[in-house]
Amino acid sequence: NVVKKFKRYLNEFERVNFSIITYYEILSGLKYKDAQKQLDAFLEFAEYNSILPITKDSIEISADIYTDLRKKNTLIDDIDILIAGIALSNNLILVTHNTSHFVRIDGLEIEDWY
Repeated sequence: NVVKKFKRYLNEFERVNFSIITYYEILSGLKYKDAQKQLDAFLEFAEYNSILPITKDSIEISADIYTDLRKKNTLIDDIDILIAGIALSNNLILVTHNTSHFVRIDGLEIEDWY
């Protein structure tokens, strides 16, 4: 299901957008596992796609998300808040299997491809 949706996405769009935070999460996980073959494939994949940076706008959005969630006592990990801020600042849909965290964020459109 994930592969089908991914292929369908690539047929419609030329590149995958993912945050620099997601890049860090994948890179650090593969390095920790010493998964060199997967690491090489990921680095090649990243080279041909768009890695979205943290910007002043994404940080301001992330700070608003943090404030809203903290006031509601539904805080999530800072790393997820930063990913959401990047997605929102770029008007993108966030694809994740971690929907339990991201559904708490107002205005964030999410999809679970699993």
